[in-house]
Parts: sequence; structure tokens; C-alpha cells
Amino acid sequence: LILMCASVDTIENLMHAAARLGMTESGKYIFFSIHIHSDMQDDFSWQLSNVSQAEREQDLKTFASLKIVTLRRPPQSLYRRFEEDVKALAQKKFNYTQITGKPYKVTKFTSAFYDAIMLYAIALNETLSLGFSPRNGLEVTRRMWNRSFAGIGGNVTISKDGDRFSDYSVLDLNPQTGTFEEVAYYAGSQDKLYVVGQWYWAGGSPPPDRPICGFDNSKCPSKNLSPWAVILIVFSTLTVIFGVIALFVFRRYKLEAELRTMSWRIFWDELSGQKKQNKCRKRNDSRAFHWLYEQRNSLICEENYDDSFTSLTDSLCTVEGLELEKEKNAFTKIANYRGQIVAVKMLNIQRNRIELSRKLLIELKKMKDLSHEHVTRFVGACIDSPHYCIVTEYCPKGSLQDILENAGIKLDKMMIYSLMHDIIKGMVFIHSTDIRSHGKLKSTNCVVDSRFVLKITDFGLNHIHELETVKEDFLSNSFWRAKLWTAPELLRLDCPPMGGTQKGDVYSFAVILHEMLFRRGVFYTSDENSFARDIVENVRMGMQPPFRPTVLETSFDGVIINLMVRCWSENPDDRPDFRMIRKQVISLTREFETSNIVDNLLRRMEQYANNLESLVQERTADYLQEKQKAENLLYQLLPK
Repeated sequence: LILMCASVDTIENLMHAAARLGMTESGKYIFFSIHIHSDMQDDFSWQLSNVSQAEREQDLKTFASLKIVTLRRPPQSLYRRFEEDVKALAQKKFNYTQITGKPYKVTKFTSAFYDAIMLYAIALNETLSLGFSPRNGLEVTRRMWNRSFAGIGGNVTISKDGDRFSDYSVLDLNPQTGTFEEVAYYAGSQDKLYVVGQWYWAGGSPPPDRPICGFDNSKCPSKNLSPWAVILIVFSTLTVIFGVIALFVFRRYKLEAELRTMSWRIFWDELSGQKKQNKCRKRNDSRAFHWLYEQRNSLICEENYDDSFTSLTDSLCTVEGLELEKEKNAFTKIANYRGQIVAVKMLNIQRNRIELSRKLLIELKKMKDLSHEHVTRFVGACIDSPHYCIVTEYCPKGSLQDILENAGIKLDKMMIYSLMHDIIKGMVFIHSTDIRSHGKLKSTNCVVDSRFVLKITDFGLNHIHELETVKEDFLSNSFWRAKLWTAPELLRLDCPPMGGTQKGDVYSFAVILHEMLFRRGVFYTSDENSFARDIVENVRMGMQPPFRPTVLETSFDGVIINLMVRCWSENPDDRPDFRMIRKQVISLTREFETSNIVDNLLRRMEQYANNLESLVQERTADYLQEKQKAENLLYQLLPK
């Protein structure tokens, strides 16, 4: 958009220069000439009519993009008669045509002067009618402002400040007649634009507000490329295309090679030793714990200790034989695989039922590639019929449920928050992988390694688990107890998804969190005599309010309690995801968790050592008491 304020001759020269630059026919530019007082309409029309036909056609193209803004010429017949009277008066009194050699043109100054005299006359008559002197300029001027009257060109409006509202016309060149015609006008008194004619645009449409190539042509590359530039562009493009294809082929070949190697496969014989024997291992270097272990095996082994203590202490034995056995008090089956202790989960799958389809191979490879601090490492799987099993990293401290139900282990707030944060970080990782969800999240599937770091286990491999033969004993309490962590929307499904849902995992986390905060067992309620089946049915029915574990008075932060309640909401959409949960928990664990991994580990081991010391003292007292009883009994039997 180019605005010009110049004489007619200068505007004409500028337009011809623009035409030579190709700016008038492309439609990318539009020119506005501002002529308030001169009569550009007649001047340009006269210029276009005073040339040859060829020049006329060229001028029509040149001036097609020119628009003229000028004071509006009133179209009324009264104004036309006024013009004729003024011309006749100029010829009669001043002989204008003979002296100047051209006809007289009535300018807008003439009509404005006429309207000014009329306004003064109206104001003067009103002033005299009110008895004021005609020389009282203040009264005369006051009656000129803020009024309207009929002028020679139409209605005239004066503002309260004494300014006249003027009307302006926009003139456009009509290519048919070769004259500039009014296509729009602005009514000053109404502050409104009226379109009264057809616009003519070079190129067929008005130019855009912002040029396609930008004002400095920076958005359009140069079309004049050298042959070397073209060759370089083509070569670079082909190189990128072939590179992408080669990378895709290589990755595909590498994937197929990895699928064929089956690095995850473990043969049953690799889980076997030379001879079936039990090798009890010492899993703590502290002298107190070693002494406790020896005393337990020598003296106290005859007593009936609870399972949770046995699973946490060194009662687990490694079975190296063709048959994997689980000790009476152990929490999982273990074996020796290539010099390391691993956890083995047997699968109830019929003989020769597993087919190594591509989908199953990809699933096993993805499980093998998973690596995170808070999920158990997938060592491999055995598919030697009938010994189907999954082999994972072994965590000797047992499950989270074992720890929580062991009254001998004291867990302070720091330890509770640390274990809770470990669960959250592990679930954030699982939800971000192709596995998408756990489906069986419970405190028994949260295990603790030798560094007292909690890890998530028993997730993924849904295609293998679908092949298992599940024996559902509806009369067994263990069957219903395993469902205490299941979300209500999944309990209502006849065939829930094998891998569960992410919102269902959040619900399971809330139940685990309740176990950790109150240590009253899974899904503790005020009715301690309620059975697991009754609890599951109440949750599945969707009671109002929803049936949930009883929240007792606690010293934990109210933010944690509110988070737990949100996580077990009846509506899955009301539950936060694990990323949101982690953001809320980080603010609470900041005082306990440091950026130094060694410091965090030392804190946890210190807490664990304190638990062991108290446990040793308690067992020592029991031992001394039993020893005293034995000595007293011996003294009674001996002759005096």
C-alpha cells in the first residue's frame, strides 16, 4: 500500500515509473493519491482522453492500481445549477475564458465559501432576533457551532468545536470509460463508509495485508539457482532419502536378527545344579545378623516363627536341582542361573501350547530391553515343555507386604515416603513404555532388593499369561484376597483386560499406600471380621459412599491422605495419573530424598541396621530367657 501526496504531473510520472518496474499490473501493489482540494477526477480524465489509442490502453493498465481520495463532489442537481451560475458570473464579470484560454472550473473552495456565507447569515439573523449587536462576534460564533443546515452541496454539519464534518470520495478508474468514478465515500457526520460503485483491481483482487513473500521478499527463495546449487540440492535430497531407507532396513535387519537369536531364552538345564541340595546363604555382613542367623539355626529353629520374619531373614535357600522347590517360609521360588540367584515364576501352561509367533517374540524382546532402577530386570523365560517359567531379578528382602506385616521392622516416616516414591517412579516408567499398564499391582508384587530399594515385578508378557490355565476357586479366601487391590470398574467386567488399565493401577496404588501408612494389612476396615469376598463384592457394587479402607488418625501429612482418597475414586477419570502423583509427592519427600544416591542408600541401610539391632536384642533376650529356663530345669533334675 503506497500513499502519495503530489501534483497531477508528479503522480503521472510516478505511476509510469511503477509501471516500468512491473508494480502496476501484478496486483501486489496499490497506490492511493491524496488530493483534498484539487479536482483530480477531471484532471486525470482529461489526461487519459488527450492521448492516442495505444497510449490510452497502456495508461489504463498503468493507472488501474491508482485510487484517488478527495473531497466529495455533491451529486445533487442544485449543485450543478450553482456551478453553471458561477461559471456564467465568471465569464460575465471577468471574461475568464478569453483571458485564460480555458473554461472556468468551480472548485470546492467556491462551494465551501458559499456555505460559510450562508452559515454566517443564519447565525447573524439569530443573533439580531435575540437583540444582540451584529458586532458581537462571540454571540455570532456561538450560534455557528454544533448545528446543521442545508448547504449548496447538501447537509452541512458543524461540530461543537466549530469544525465542519467533511465528506470524502474514493475514485477508481473505470477501464470501460477511461474516467475516474466514485466507488465509495466517507460521510463525516455519520463516521461511516458507503460503497456506491464497483472496485477495479489490477490482478483481479485486492493485495493481501501481508505479501506472500514478505515485505523484504525474505520468505520466497530466489528462483535463479545455479546448476551446481541444483545438483547439490538433488544430491543432498537423494542422500537423505537413501540414508533414511538404509537406516530403516538396518534397524529392521537388526530387529529380525535379535528376534532370531532369542537372547531372552533360558533352557531348563541352565537352572539346574550338579546335585539337589540346599545352600543357605548369608545375606548380611553385619556380625549381629550373622550371629542371629547361627543362633536361629542352632537353637530357635524348633520354634514356630511367623512367615514374614522368615522371608526377611536369611531363611531362603537356593535350590539347585531339576525341580525348583520353595522352602516352607520363602516368598518365591529361586534358582542359580549362571552364577547369580534369580527368581522363578512357574507358568501353568499346557504342554506344547506356546507358539513363538512374531508378536510374542517382539513382546519378549521388549521385556528384555527394559531397564529401570525401580522395576525388576527380566532375565529371560524358559519355554522347554512342560517347564514353562519366567525368570526375573531376585530381591532378597522379600515383598513389601512381608515388610509391612512384620511387626519387628520399624519404618519411620522417611522410610515410608522413600518406599512410596520408589513405587511411583517404577509405575511412571511402566506407564511410559509399550507395556502401558501393570494390571496386577499389589504389595506382594513390590519387592525390596539388598540395598532396600523397592522394585515393581510381575508385569507385562500378557500374551504368555493369556495361555495360562487359571483355576478359579471361588470358595478359596486367597482367590478373593488377590482381588482386594483391583479397581471397581475392572471387578464389574466379565473379562477384564489382561494388562489392566492405567487408572486401575492408580487405584491399586492407593490400596498399597493405605497398607503402608497404617500397617493394618490389606484393605483394613473397621469390621475386622469381614471376609475378603465380602469386601470385593462391596467394592464391585459401587455403594454410595464407595466402600473403601478405613482411614484412621495418623501423623502423616494431610496431602498424602487426600492424594490416597483421590487415587481410589469411584470414577476413574477423577484419579490422577502417576506423573501428577509424583509431582505432589516430590514436595513431601524433598526433605528426605537428596540428589546423592549414596546418601539415600546410607539412610535406608541405617534404618535397616537399626531394625536389625532391635531385632537382635529382642531375640537375644528370648534366647537368654529360654536358656535360663533350661538351666533351671536341669538344676531340678540333678540330685542335690
